Amino acid sequence: MRDRGVSTITLEVMTGGGNLRDFLALPHRLYASDPAWIAPLNFMQRERFSPKNHFFEHARWRGWVAYRQGLPVGRITAQIDQLHLAQHDDSAGYFGMFEAEQDPEVVAALFGAAEDWLRSEGMQRVYGPFNLHVNEEVGLLVEGFSTPPFVLMGHALPWYGQALEAQGYKPVKDLLAYHIRPDFEAPGVMTKLARRVSDRVSVRPVRRRELAEDAEVMRQIFNDAWEHNWSFVPLAEAEWRDTVTTLAKLMPDEYIQIAEYDGEPVAFIVALPNLNEAARDLGGRLLPFGWLKLLWRLKVRHPRTARVPLMGVRQSFQHSRLGPTLAFMVIDAVRQALHQRGVRDVEMGWILEDNDGMRNIIETIGGQAYKRYRMYEKEL
Repeated sequence: MRDRGVSTITLEVMTGGGNLRDFLALPHRLYASDPAWIAPLNFMQRERFSPKNHFFEHARWRGWVAYRQGLPVGRITAQIDQLHLAQHDDSAGYFGMFEAEQDPEVVAALFGAAEDWLRSEGMQRVYGPFNLHVNEEVGLLVEGFSTPPFVLMGHALPWYGQALEAQGYKPVKDLLAYHIRPDFEAPGVMTKLARRVSDRVSVRPVRRRELAEDAEVMRQIFNDAWEHNWSFVPLAEAEWRDTVTTLAKLMPDEYIQIAEYDGEPVAFIVALPNLNEAARDLGGRLLPFGWLKLLWRLKVRHPRTARVPLMGVRQSFQHSRLGPTLAFMVIDAVRQALHQRGVRDVEMGWILEDNDGMRNIIETIGGQAYKRYRMYEKEL
């Protein structure tokens, strides 16, 4: 019987090598009996912590692995993003990548380490989870555990929310993921509005030969459109350029659509083939033959599911009648592209729960909220 007065938990700062392998392998054991969990690709997870990750050009971080008798039983990271601090001036850091056995001692040790480090770096508040920042995986799944996560969306064990609140964390914002079929029938009012502006608005796919130029167009629209949203951090040029270059290798040009008003780009949307569908049975491994299966499934068979992770309409149009019309037009353009590729189910998200305008548009075209992710905060 364990002596309750003596801790059996040890923490190691993640430095690479063995404890990085333990850090990345832990979810495989924790979710072994969860049919909804999909193992992320190991090489992509390692790249997140590589010095080549442009996020670390404007952020500092630390990670920990908790052990009991040599067995990894928990993990966590803490991050400080200088772009967040410059945008919000709130002395706030992040926590992320939390996974653990259902043991209060493990949870307390992990959050204690993350919070102590953030305090030592001058932070007065912590938000999370961010895996690793606001433009990646965000939020803790609190509703929708029975269905698998789509690409770049998180999964969780059902007790995690209560565990965070037991550590003094309070809910601060909910994010929704919507399910929609791409064969929806467009509402008549939307199509009429689109026809009225068709002489001034055109929607086109991304231009592969001018990919760098279009990437910058989308970055500028996004940074303008999302500027006043909760916890917004602008897309950094180098990070976004690398992201678009990578995405362009995985999907058709028609999965990115840009709307122009009198020739000026004013809105865009990005759809991603659901990599999780293609990788579901690979267990995170691409060797020896997993990469062949993945490429065939992405390029030849093509996933039957997709996700819309990014969309933006310039602020100058958001509160006009043209704003919803532009949003509908880019959604409809990418919907047609998805439908032509045989996609049957699409996830749109995440969407802030209090973003009534976007929620109304999605629900008008048949979208149903089916997953809820929660953000937490704590004063340090």
